[in-house]
Amino acid sequence: MSGDLEPETSYAQAIRRLAELTGRAEAERAEANAWYERQCAAADRAVHDAAQAVRRAEAEVTAAQQEVDRTEAESIHLWSILRGQFGTADRRVGEPPVPRNGVGAPVDVEALLDGVRELLDRARKPGELPPGARPLLAFFGVLGAAAAYALGMVARAVGDRYGGDLAVAMPVLGLLVTLLGPVVGLAPARALADRRHAGLDVRSALVVVVAGLLTTGALFALLR
Repeated sequence: MSGDLEPETSYAQAIRRLAELTGRAEAERAEANAWYERQCAAADRAVHDAAQAVRRAEAEVTAAQQEVDRTEAESIHLWSILRGQFGTADRRVGEPPVPRNGVGAPVDVEALLDGVRELLDRARKPGELPPGARPLLAFFGVLGAAAAYALGMVARAVGDRYGGDLAVAMPVLGLLVTLLGPVVGLAPARALADRRHAGLDVRSALVVVVAGLLTTGALFALLR
């Protein structure tokens, strides 16, 4: 009897063992499939993230190139304004600025451009002549009035010498020249202001005119 049962027992054990091995293989196969799917999903995410990073980098490169182009155009524009301020023959201006191609520490380009614009705005607005220039302005007034008075005297002398119509016209012309004497000094005063990149304001002009008037009045009082 026992001899008949041994083959059946061994067969049942083999079936159980086969079932166990099959289940274990199925579990390992399922685990391998799940790991493969996780790896594929991770790879897909990595590819997607890399593609997004590339697109962001391309957008940043495009924006940076546009900023570079805009900055270069603005630099050349400001340089042309500066060239117009100093004149095309002024060697201090030089050539348009050349980009440094990223050499050196990063800087706020917009802040630098704003600073340049502010400097150019201030350069375009002429300042005032300093108070120390007023004696020179007064000298211009005196000199202009004296020169005009001398020309007036010459005109009267010519009229007296040659007579005729000149005897009538030249004294009138001489008087007009003499009366214009107080404002003659404004011409050199203006040249002085331009040389110092300043404007001839009302006070400076009054210094010239008042000095010219006083000179003309004194010459009339002394020489008539």
